[in-house]
This record gives sequence, structure tokens and C-alpha cells, in this order.
Amino acid sequence: MNTNFITTHDPEYDKAFWDAMKFRPVSDAVLRKGKTPMGSSKLPDYASDKLSKALAKESMFRKMGTVIFNQGDHKFWAKDCDDTASWVHEGEAIPIYEGMDDFTQYSIGSHKLAAVIHMDEDFVYSPGYNLEKHMISHLAKAFSRAEEKAFITGNGTSEPVGILSADGGAKVGATATALTFDDVVSLYFSVKPEYRKNGKWLMNDETALALRKIKDADGNFIWNHNNDTILGKEVLISEFMPNPTDGNSPIAFGDFSYYTIVDRDHTSAKALREKFAMNNQIGYLGFEFLDGKLVRPEAVKVLAITE
Repeated sequence: MNTNFITTHDPEYDKAFWDAMKFRPVSDAVLRKGKTPMGSSKLPDYASDKLSKALAKESMFRKMGTVIFNQGDHKFWAKDCDDTASWVHEGEAIPIYEGMDDFTQYSIGSHKLAAVIHMDEDFVYSPGYNLEKHMISHLAKAFSRAEEKAFITGNGTSEPVGILSADGGAKVGATATALTFDDVVSLYFSVKPEYRKNGKWLMNDETALALRKIKDADGNFIWNHNNDTILGKEVLISEFMPNPTDGNSPIAFGDFSYYTIVDRDHTSAKALREKFAMNNQIGYLGFEFLDGKLVRPEAVKVLAITE
């Protein structure tokens, strides 16, 4: 077999990868096509596509953000202006706006996210057990949870820049000493109309519970209990948003499509036997490389709680 032209897309690699995950004999020459410096092997292309779809379904930020794949360049361009249209009389010249100054260049990091999952050997070696399905499902859940935390609280050094980061995160739209109707409204209107159009609220359960009890001057709840919206905008819940206490920013509001997630490489995995052998299990170590940034900070604003 000529392995020079085998890629991670080919059936030969697919077979070698899943054989390696079960510690079966494999062709090193074939598996080498997907080897990484960490000793893991890239998922076969079709399995990688399935994982991407599972992440898109599982991850809150991947649903509402913008996801791109950038394996080579360490920078990407983001447009930072409003597109315009002009009324033109018949026969008049059409004004052309070059707009090159409106493109901002952002650096892309390559932060490594590792997840360890483990499965019983009896299941893995069972003829009816779908290892691919279960590995993708478990990795998607583990990665999406870790991603969500980083996309909210990440420091930008060892992980992506979160929306609550003081450097590169969302701007403060309103400040308050406690959660009130007026302060929530102030946060809403601190966001420009073009970002309010597709705006969403983001908070944790404790904040949501407090807001469910708040009423306006006429005794109407600010929270619409029929469809879980505030001022007509959907409320999203994340356990990684902070509580409404002094020094925290418990509520974010705006258009989260301006949070850009950059997948830097295909996910890879490595089977681990020794560490889990005493429990009759096999461990699987998965890696993904990615970055994330709010490319237009004014698109999302936060409510800051101060004394």
C-alpha cells in the first residue's frame, strides 16, 4: 500500500485511527499522516465534521457567535463600520466608499484545550458499541462547557478573551448598587440600536431569579414570564456569569454575533490505557486549539455593580 498520498480524509486513515483508539495493531505509516507533536492523532475528517456539528449544537456561544476556521494565518480582518446606501438621481455618479480604513486586524492565538474522558473497556470492545458516537458526544460536552467559561471569563493569556475581560471584553454600559428596573433599562439603551436589534441578555440563575421579581412603577414585571424575555429580548443563562454582588458584572446585553470564535486546527485524540486500567477503563485525551474575541466591544455592554 502506497501511504504517500493517504490523508485524514481517506478510509485507510479512518480505520487506522479507530484501531489505535482500541489498541489494535495499526500501520504507523498511515497513522503518521495525522500525528501531532503531542503524540495524539487528528480525528478523521468526517468524524471531525461530526464533532464540529455537535459542538455547534451543544455550545451557546457557537450558536450566537461567529465561527471561522483559520489554520495558517495568525491574524484576521474584521470590518468595523456600518454599510451605507445613498439615493442617487438618474445620471448622477454613484458615490463609492472605499472603506479600507474600517477593517481592523486582530491577532489570533492558539490556545490548547484538553479534555479527558473515560469509558469501560467492556463497552469499547463490544461489537455493538459505537465508540465514534460516544467519543464525539463526550468531547462536545466537555469542550463546550470549558469554551463557554473562557468566552465569558477568559483572560486572553492562556485562554480566549472573555466578554468580561477588562482588556478586550465588553464595555460597561451602566452601573448600579443593586439590580433595579431603571438600571436594566439603562443597560438596554446603552447599546446602540443596530446592536439591540439582535440583542440577547446573558446572566446566571441567581441574577435571573432576582430579575423575575422586579416590577416597574406600574407593578408590571420586567421579566416576561410567558417567553422568558426582558424588553422583548431573549434571556440566556450561563453558570459562568457572576452573581449580582459588588465588583461584578452580572448582566451582559447586546449582539453576541460579534464574538468571533476561531478554530485553529482539527481536534486530535489519544487513547490512554495504563492510568485507567485499575478501573477496567480506557481514557481518551482530546485536544482542540482555538481563540475567541469580541471584535466590536460596543456591540455588547455589561451592567457593573458598585458600592
